[in-house]
Amino acid sequence: MKAELTNKFFEKYEQQPTAHYFTPGRVNLIGEHIDYNGGLVMPCAVTLGTWLIIAPNNDNVIRFTSLNFEETAEIELKPSYTKTGPEWFNYPLGVFNEILKKHTIPTGLDLLFFGNIPVGSGLSSSASIEVIMAYALNDYFKLGYEKIELPLLAQKVENEFIGVNCGIMDQFAVAFGETDKAIVLNCDTLKYKIVDCNLGDYSLAIINTNKPRKLAESKYNERVSECQTALAQLNQEIKLNNLCELTAEKFALHSHLITDETVLKRATHVIKENDRVNLASKALNEGNLAEFGRLMYASHQSLKDLYEVTGVELDTVVDFCSDYEYVIGSRMTGAGFGGCAIALLKKGKEEDFSKQLTDYYVERVGYPASIYISEIGNGASVI
Repeated sequence: MKAELTNKFFEKYEQQPTAHYFTPGRVNLIGEHIDYNGGLVMPCAVTLGTWLIIAPNNDNVIRFTSLNFEETAEIELKPSYTKTGPEWFNYPLGVFNEILKKHTIPTGLDLLFFGNIPVGSGLSSSASIEVIMAYALNDYFKLGYEKIELPLLAQKVENEFIGVNCGIMDQFAVAFGETDKAIVLNCDTLKYKIVDCNLGDYSLAIINTNKPRKLAESKYNERVSECQTALAQLNQEIKLNNLCELTAEKFALHSHLITDETVLKRATHVIKENDRVNLASKALNEGNLAEFGRLMYASHQSLKDLYEVTGVELDTVVDFCSDYEYVIGSRMTGAGFGGCAIALLKKGKEEDFSKQLTDYYVERVGYPASIYISEIGNGASVI
């Protein structure tokens, strides 16, 4: 890949690149729709990701080119920028805007991006682009940012420059991922721990339903509001900053305060899903993949029945996986309403799995899913 991209860079810019970087995408293994409730999430980096090739120029401009998108840009290097529209290069441009508030970049740059993360799938292609740009500028110009500062900077770009009010999980996971490791991240405190996640005889299958996630058009904000309602009603008797401060036992004592059946279902998912992350961490530490897989299925069932964010496409994938002999766990990952599911698939069964799942999915949904096989990989790095 490095040699191929180097050749593409030379074709475009007629000079050799001077640095190469890679940042992965991510999946969340378990812990869904609890990030905005102060809960625990368990993301990992995948081996799909974004490459960035760099060389300086003497023209005082930033040139953005991608092998994935037709749009290019040549933008004068100056102290600040504003978002220019929906084009992909606004994500790295936002990183320049943030970094230039504190640092001077002494030269123009020619940039070539390439990614193999399916856009709109929920695998964090935008976070991967933001973090790789921040990581590259910090490394290339020796700006002195600590590693923890880079995902926070990238999140700020997403929130303030791009205008998407995301949490920290995506940027954090693609920056801090490690091979055969998962991250247990407390979304309230940003405290985290790295847990072993050696899948052994299994690979991580990522199944893109090819129904794009359109959260602005979904009921995502409605779920957030329902959780806020549950929190307000619980605070009539107990004082909580977020739902995930509650244990299951304490929730059972006070759940009568939640008067709406739908809101109660949402809160029940949140409390139980947070517990599942702790149980999943324990299972991984013990090397108990069968138990981890069981928790994956339980998570999906809760997201289907209590949180109601799965839909026919994601349910079809997980239904197939639950009956397929060589899968030990599967669930939707991300916000739902489309996007991706994941499965722990026995190595050597990739071709059979892909064929059988495709037939099953097309028969029920009407169009094919896309299937990717990944390992758990490293976070942002120089290549």
